[in-house]
Amino acid sequence: MLATRLDLARIRAAGRNIDPIFLDTPLYECDALGRELGCTVSIKLETANPVRSFKARGTELVAGLLAGQGGTAAVCASAGNLGQALAWSGRRGLDVTVVASHKAPAAKLDRIRALGAELELVDGDFEMARERAVSIARRRGVRLVEDSLDIETCEGAATIGLELAGAASSFDAVLIALGGGAMATGVGYVLKTLSPDVEVICVQPLGAPAMTRSWHGRRVVSTDSTDTIADGVAGRHPIPAVLDDLLAVADDAVLVREESIVTGMRMLLERAGLVVEPSAALGIAAVLEDRDRFAGRHVATIICGSNVDLDAYHRWVRT
Repeated sequence: MLATRLDLARIRAAGRNIDPIFLDTPLYECDALGRELGCTVSIKLETANPVRSFKARGTELVAGLLAGQGGTAAVCASAGNLGQALAWSGRRGLDVTVVASHKAPAAKLDRIRALGAELELVDGDFEMARERAVSIARRRGVRLVEDSLDIETCEGAATIGLELAGAASSFDAVLIALGGGAMATGVGYVLKTLSPDVEVICVQPLGAPAMTRSWHGRRVVSTDSTDTIADGVAGRHPIPAVLDDLLAVADDAVLVREESIVTGMRMLLERAGLVVEPSAALGIAAVLEDRDRFAGRHVATIICGSNVDLDAYHRWVRT
């Protein structure tokens, strides 16, 4: 039995509290990508939903729990995707406030507003937004939703693992974008419980390496800054409890260069017809940087988000 905060029974039950529109997402082999990369590539597509990312699997659980407790409001810090997801799930009767950096992609901020949340912008990065969200929660006496720390966000993401596990006998490895750790710990936990032979590999940008360095060092390692286009995974201060979970379920954590992320985005467009945000291309970037490791193997990669500013996207993929 894996020593983590997660629980398989709760994860199996989670689907009853998540809108079906976010569940049973497409999983398919992409032959064109496989031929280019020298391995079999399966895509788990988490972007064909109202918030264009996997995050609502977790916020649906949070909103359902709050509604059952009579809660009326919630606040979160977000790089963009969590805020959209909480705003969408808040339609169950929650007043939602999202704190984000003014540097966050405009497309994500516009969607948060469009979904009806109160949006507060701060100077600085995600960690400063987190500090502000904590302050708002204390002052207003409302629920603070903390991605990866709140077990609902991890176990919501873990339902992706249940869907992968049904086909996992054909996978050699699953590549998972690593930021705060909700998806990596959730999916990793399910796979290591139900399909332990599948290699769980977490991928993070070289310009935002805090969680990967922490995993390798087996202790929290913070960084002073981040420098990556993959804003969705650009945290600086890993959460100790989440790191403990990650240490129990991940087989490896790797760092990839910005140019590999951009190449991965371009390949997903040209070979799979997918417009994705940088974080969603991390799995492809990992294969690009270590082709020998994956040669002839069957890998699955989770396409975790497609919320991207089109002007920035065109600059990246056309270079």
